[in-house]
Amino acid sequence: MAAFLKLFSALTVLSIILNKGWAAPCSKSDITVQQVKTGGIIEGKPEYKVLVSNNGKCIQSKVIMRCYGLSSVETVDPRAIRPLDEERCIVHSGRPLGRGASIAFKYAWMTPQDFPVISSQIHN
Repeated sequence: MAAFLKLFSALTVLSIILNKGWAAPCSKSDITVQQVKTGGIIEGKPEYKVLVSNNGKCIQSKVIMRCYGLSSVETVDPRAIRPLDEERCIVHSGRPLGRGASIAFKYAWMTPQDFPVISSQIHN
């Protein structure tokens, strides 16, 4: 009977671990934004490349970032990011970003812009 209880306890603990019972939950902070100058100049403005990545274990969709209209003198790929209003932009048209997935876009402006993540929908 003692052996059975030990085995049952071990299987229960293993089940909890495998089902993320003790794992940290996913959050919007798993979405990271990296930005670098490309070295290109567009209409006298420096070009920047932005990489939005999902570094978490959960799929996230409907990633909304603050972008203040996404100012750029070059066309920004609307499949990667597009304004929702004068303050917010949606990444990847709201489609899911899987674990380890990234999406990139370029823009050209006088100074680099900040792109903080405001919200996302997390799929556990």
